[in-house]
Amino acid sequence: MILNCVIVDDEPLAREILAGFIGPLPGVMLAGAFGNAFEALHFLKTHPVDALFLDIEMPEISGIALLRSLPQPPITVFTTAFRDYAFEGFELGVIDFLLKPIAQERFLRSLEKITDFLALQKKEAGLERNPGHDESIFVKSGVEKIKLVLTDILFIQGLKDYAIIHSISGKTVVKGSVKSMQELFPEPFFIRVHKSFIVACHRIRRISRNRILIGGHSIPIGKVYREQLLKQLPGFS
Repeated sequence: MILNCVIVDDEPLAREILAGFIGPLPGVMLAGAFGNAFEALHFLKTHPVDALFLDIEMPEISGIALLRSLPQPPITVFTTAFRDYAFEGFELGVIDFLLKPIAQERFLRSLEKITDFLALQKKEAGLERNPGHDESIFVKSGVEKIKLVLTDILFIQGLKDYAIIHSISGKTVVKGSVKSMQELFPEPFFIRVHKSFIVACHRIRRISRNRILIGGHSIPIGKVYREQLLKQLPGFS
């Protein structure tokens, strides 16, 4: 499988750097690099693309406006010099957020997230309760059933029409919204902390400002969820 990528950034040097990262990689192709949202929008509407590396601060049409205008956007990574956009990015279902200047190692980790998601997405996994047991859940992938122990789960991230279940043993992609995941992963053991995230309460080690740190991951806290989170976890308030 060839991963088709598009870069959208009004800065020529930023486009050149990302193109340089992509160029030597096997199985990854740069389908286009655009300096403005108008050209990118026309291309994206007429060409299938797997991954979009999208700058936010651009003249006339921002990256956020571009992403919102796409009815079926590709998997998107925001690239920006401003940290404050990370929360809005997750609201829009982006898979990652790269802060400029972008290091090659960090870019490769982002690309790995994309390829992992696409590979897991193909399995069309579904969830079902383990009858008579509240400690585990089954993931059905094709003819196989995989058992997930609830205490091993770190957090669930919503992405488009899918949810990525992160556990200590790896990641599983299942069809379904974050809202539907709430019914399978209820309080008080799990809590929704953002439009796109549910976390396992017992896995929270630190809350720093508007972020939760779990197993090396930084999870954003949405404003409307913060009060309920601190009520449920009074030791962190």
